[in-house]
Amino acid sequence: MLRHTPYKTLQTPAEHAATDPALGLLPVWKLSDLYPSREAPEFKADMERAGTLCRDFEAKWKGRLADAAVKTGKEGLGQALTDYETLEDLLGRIGSFAGLTYFSDTSNPANGKFYGDVQSKLTDLSAHLLFFALELNRIDDAVVDAAMERDPQAGHYRPWIVDLRKDKPYQLEDKIEQLFLEKSMTSAAAFNRLFDETMAELRFEVDGEKLPLEITLNMLQEPEEPVRRKAAEALSKTFQQNIRVFTLITNTLAKDKEISDRWRGFKDIADSRHLANRVERDVVDALAAAVRDAYPRLSHRYYAMKAKWLGMEQMNFWDRNAPLPETPKALISWPDAKETVLSAYAGFAPEMADIARRFFDEEWIDAPVRSGKAPGAFAHPTVPSAHPYVLVNYMGKPRDVMTLAHELGHGVHQVLAGEQGALMAQTPLTLAETASVFGEMLTFRALLDKTKDKRERKAMLAQKVEDMINTVVRQIAFYEFERKLHTARKEGELTSEQIGELWLSVQEESLGPAIRISEGYETWWTYIPHFIHSPFYVYAYAFGDCLVNSLYAVYQNAEPGFQAKYFELLKAGGTKHHSELLAPFGLDATDPSFWSRGLSMIEGLIDELEALDKA
Repeated sequence: MLRHTPYKTLQTPAEHAATDPALGLLPVWKLSDLYPSREAPEFKADMERAGTLCRDFEAKWKGRLADAAVKTGKEGLGQALTDYETLEDLLGRIGSFAGLTYFSDTSNPANGKFYGDVQSKLTDLSAHLLFFALELNRIDDAVVDAAMERDPQAGHYRPWIVDLRKDKPYQLEDKIEQLFLEKSMTSAAAFNRLFDETMAELRFEVDGEKLPLEITLNMLQEPEEPVRRKAAEALSKTFQQNIRVFTLITNTLAKDKEISDRWRGFKDIADSRHLANRVERDVVDALAAAVRDAYPRLSHRYYAMKAKWLGMEQMNFWDRNAPLPETPKALISWPDAKETVLSAYAGFAPEMADIARRFFDEEWIDAPVRSGKAPGAFAHPTVPSAHPYVLVNYMGKPRDVMTLAHELGHGVHQVLAGEQGALMAQTPLTLAETASVFGEMLTFRALLDKTKDKRERKAMLAQKVEDMINTVVRQIAFYEFERKLHTARKEGELTSEQIGELWLSVQEESLGPAIRISEGYETWWTYIPHFIHSPFYVYAYAFGDCLVNSLYAVYQNAEPGFQAKYFELLKAGGTKHHSELLAPFGLDATDPSFWSRGLSMIEGLIDELEALDKA
């Protein structure tokens, strides 16, 4: 594994790195597309310009939006919205650069200071813009509707305004909103950063070698059981040694959220997330109930089969993602991974592959595992005036190829949705996983179709089933854990042991009797970043997977014009509700059978595995 790479080196387009020669050259993203460096005149000029524009915007429009709503042209509401969008793009570019710099190496104190200073400055600047949404929502609906009809410039932003109005019941008085915004830097944002930096610094000792989180977690996919066990023991030991910090972070953020929800008047602990996702609570409740009901047919059944394949009566929790004996052991090189994903995308639509290829050709991907680099994977959209970036930690496993396909799906979605502009490009989380999971499915199906060997086919199917269980069953279990935790936190601070008990209760229920939950696993809630950064985000994965399963079934039935309708869905960004986007495909997430249909595809793959096993 590479040692720390200096920040300026990360900017060099020709700079590549690899953890294993068999992987080939792994790309490092070119952040100079945003700014040449943090000391660059362009970055400093934009910081200065942002301050001037934010203050000028406040001086021009604050207290005048009601008047602007009855005017057109440079004094009209449409111009105010256009000016606001320009500022959002500029501030987003600055924030994206600081964030991606930080995630390149969270252990570098200079990166941490840079990120913290920029976040603080952006928060100060955002305080000048805070009035805009609040004041706009206080204008009578009929007046705003008339303005959008009268002024095409204002009418362009209708989807954003309609979305904004949904926040009206939960708005607070301006001064309180400003206090919430400014205090976020010393409350939620501070504890988020503490979590990230603590996690980046953790080391897990395996056979005398101290390893970072990403590599240690990856060892849980090794073929040899002793390797998996040692990795699990190292993870449990280090999590336990740092449990007080993670317990404090979790308690603080849960309380912070409870205070915010109480002041805003949200009834349910997840309602603020549902509102942000523009999805109804009963739709999410139906999804969660359908998945819980399916536990015995999905995870319980599959893990019982896997235990038998591995020659065990019961698997230990560290065996859950162990490869089957049939799994090919050779590492997949980066060029092969690239070709696999791009060819699968091209088989669906050449335009999709063309967009994805730009991520490789124009160095928008950061692939090597590095000390201090953010763990996991993500696609960051930045802003429409720039382009997305993808982070993966590539180690040559088949799952890494699927992760690449997943994140590139996000990237393609973000490029297409960017046409909507800074205010309307962002897709609600419930649909944000659509392109990523669809990209994974395309890649999996392309590989499966090429595989004729029965043993390899079994290994591929098993891995796909596990990935789907991780995406659907595991994420709904995470959602149920969060619900239990945030509910219990209302009654008082929780001890590490109490949080561990809540964690084990949902894990035992979702994994089933074929998995032995032994000592040490009670601390594994500590490393899940979604609990910290985005409470209740996790159900979006299950939503996206079930949705894509239904969407893929439509595609398999050769629905005429499917690709064109699919691209229209992606291009819509945040301009349409999920009901509008799914209607052209004959799908309806409010229909109780919708979720059963999505889950039945996972069940069908398990049936196929069972049939292969008996053949």
